[in-house]
Amino acid sequence: MSRGFVKESDQEEPIVVPPRASLPENETNYVTPRGKEILNEEKVFLEKQRVELDAKDETERRRELSLIDGKLKLLTERLKTAQIIEPKNQNQNEVRFGAKVKFKMNGNIQEFKIVGVDEANVKQKKIAFTSPLAKAMTSKKEGDKFDFKLGEEIRLIEIISIKY
Repeated sequence: MSRGFVKESDQEEPIVVPPRASLPENETNYVTPRGKEILNEEKVFLEKQRVELDAKDETERRRELSLIDGKLKLLTERLKTAQIIEPKNQNQNEVRFGAKVKFKMNGNIQEFKIVGVDEANVKQKKIAFTSPLAKAMTSKKEGDKFDFKLGEEIRLIEIISIKY
């Protein structure tokens, strides 16, 4: 049917499903054991939300279901590709996935844990293994110093400690 025969009020806005955290193409989806738990908890939450959906009218219900289903589809894909990396199995003497790294940059001491893209949260001091900082630190050992380019600046970073 031609769009000319549809009332303006009958047209629904398309549902926009927010994308998940970016995982570069051809990059393995590494997760910590806790990261996998978080993904599974999110799936249970979305499935429960879907079952308990209480919408006022059919249009609202259809839109809400579409949003939840879109989120579930993206989450299911992430879960299918998730590869758990046990931090305790990493080389304990160098920075690898799952490491909690204490370092000095510009005289300030900071600490971050290197995790999967879905688990990353700067407020919780967790950075994705795909981040420039995590990539620059990978394979470094305690006491190593290296230059890190941050925008137009070059900053000296010193690895103080590595814990798993």
